[in-house]
Amino acid sequence: MTSRKPTTMFTFSQLILIITTLTTALIGGLFYAWSCSVIPGLARVADHTYLESMQQINRAILNPLFFLSFMGTTLLLPLCTYLHYSPALPVRFWLLLVASLLYICGTFGVTAFGNVPLNNMLDTFDLTTASATALAGMRRKFEHPWVYLHNIRTVANLLALLLVIIACLTPIPDRESITDSFRP
Repeated sequence: MTSRKPTTMFTFSQLILIITTLTTALIGGLFYAWSCSVIPGLARVADHTYLESMQQINRAILNPLFFLSFMGTTLLLPLCTYLHYSPALPVRFWLLLVASLLYICGTFGVTAFGNVPLNNMLDTFDLTTASATALAGMRRKFEHPWVYLHNIRTVANLLALLLVIIACLTPIPDRESITDSFRP
């Protein structure tokens, strides 16, 4: 067994792991904050206010900062997993693989195929001409399924984040990552 000199420089795979941890935490924090504040707050308002608020929030979140962290995590987790692969299949690789699957299926997939279609349905609903009955009907059609799907994606994201954090704390065996094996 050879001893390694301690270095202060991060490898490429370590930098990607740090950035991946950050983006996963940002999205997990966003979803957690929604669960703790926005959803309970909006549950207390009238139908028109609820629907108008959700329309505006769903439009506002479509911005570069959100896409950078949400889509970035979708790309970074598999990249990070790949960079920590080795024929020995270290624990860090498995943690990142499960985190990738959780995020891609449970966070990205649920959002793309569940929450976004509901958001699109709500976006086409004309609040200015809707009766009180129509408003109540749209809220029933939207709110419960949206919150249910939001809870799934939040739990999936937080579990993925936990696995990424554990991966960060897992010691790296010598020559663990693909990028490290290319160093002289």
